[in-house]
Amino acid sequence: MTILSKNDFKQMNEIQLNEKLSDLRKELMKIKTQISTGTTPENPGKVREVKKTIARIITVLNLKKKELKIEKKEKKEEKKASPQKPKEEKKKQ
Repeated sequence: MTILSKNDFKQMNEIQLNEKLSDLRKELMKIKTQISTGTTPENPGKVREVKKTIARIITVLNLKKKELKIEKKEKKEEKKASPQKPKEEKKKQ
């Protein structure tokens, strides 16, 4: 069982993803401190689940950054191509 599904990731923007990432990191820290102090966590399988969800969020953020870079690069190429208008030959009458 995942904490967030793929559809949830697609609907979130970067700010929301970063907030969720920080919340999950805090939760992971709490679980790790419970383990280090010798107490058993409520759900031992949650450590793996939280780590995987953190990795998924980081992956989605990186993909979104790459998409933005590609879009910016395409826009630059379009701007460079658009000012150059082909020269029209003068027609002889």
